[in-house]
Amino acid sequence: MSERPATWHRQHKAGLSRGERAADILRNGMGSWIFVSLFVAFMAAWAAINSFVFTSHAWDPYPFILLNLFLSMLAGLQGAILLIAAKRQDAIAAAMALHDYETDVQAKTEIDRLMAINSQQLELLEELRALLLRPRTSGGDGDWEPGQAAEE
Repeated sequence: MSERPATWHRQHKAGLSRGERAADILRNGMGSWIFVSLFVAFMAAWAAINSFVFTSHAWDPYPFILLNLFLSMLAGLQGAILLIAAKRQDAIAAAMALHDYETDVQAKTEIDRLMAINSQQLELLEELRALLLRPRTSGGDGDWEPGQAAEE
């Protein structure tokens, strides 16, 4: 089998740094319903364990100050990660726009070349038509009329 051709997107992904890949993975993970569901389940479990299971020995009693601290730290990290991911997405969009522009310029050049060839062909066809429709003189050896066999 032949290898699949390298597309722009594959070439771009191959050139990413570890940090850029990590930002993409974290963005995709934190922006999913699985993350939201697990996060809500974790917070519910934290509250249940500290409120009902370890009522007398809870490590974070009811106002859940420790949980609140963790949530604040998570929000700060998420904000930074999402900003990194947004900057990366802007860079990707700019690179894609540039690639689209270059493709459009290349296509325009090719279309212009094909239009020039088409114009030349039309000129040749008009010349042939003019030759076929010009008035014929009779009797000359070099005269050829449509429908006659060419002499060898």
